[in-house]
Amino acid sequence: MILALVMFVALPTLAEHKYVGVTMCSACHRSEKAGKQFDIWKGSKHAGAFKTLQTPKADEIAKAKGLKTKAAESPECLECHVTAYGADKAITTALKQEDGVQCETCHGPGSDYKSIPVMKDKAKAEAAGLILAVNDAKMCEKCHNSKSPTYKEFKYKEAWDKIKHPIPSN
Repeated sequence: MILALVMFVALPTLAEHKYVGVTMCSACHRSEKAGKQFDIWKGSKHAGAFKTLQTPKADEIAKAKGLKTKAAESPECLECHVTAYGADKAITTALKQEDGVQCETCHGPGSDYKSIPVMKDKAKAEAAGLILAVNDAKMCEKCHNSKSPTYKEFKYKEAWDKIKHPIPSN
């Protein structure tokens, strides 16, 4: 009986955070009060990252790099153009490729921090897996690096200014 209890208690700690998808995030993060964060993302190149792989130019680049499949089907491209590409399907079922590089790429899978009571408490949200990716060039450089065939010098400050989306202080 004790063994069964230990197994029951231990199982949830083995589970990974699950991705909830940008639609779930947008429910709260599109308001003025939230700084219209969803709209900022929607207007960014990150939101269109997968779409860029569906162009003839992307396929030319993939072919020139020696890839055997179209860019939108190549793991080498998808790993940076789609949130959590290659992660376990059990934790990514809510994600859609067409959403490109969405919220959880930088903020971590949201299943355990998505609720309003958790999100209202920054410490609780971070303890539940929320990543506050501020001043973190290394996170961006996982994709914005010389491995990319279209790489140009990455200037973190300039890039951050284009995508920053703080919650207004009032």
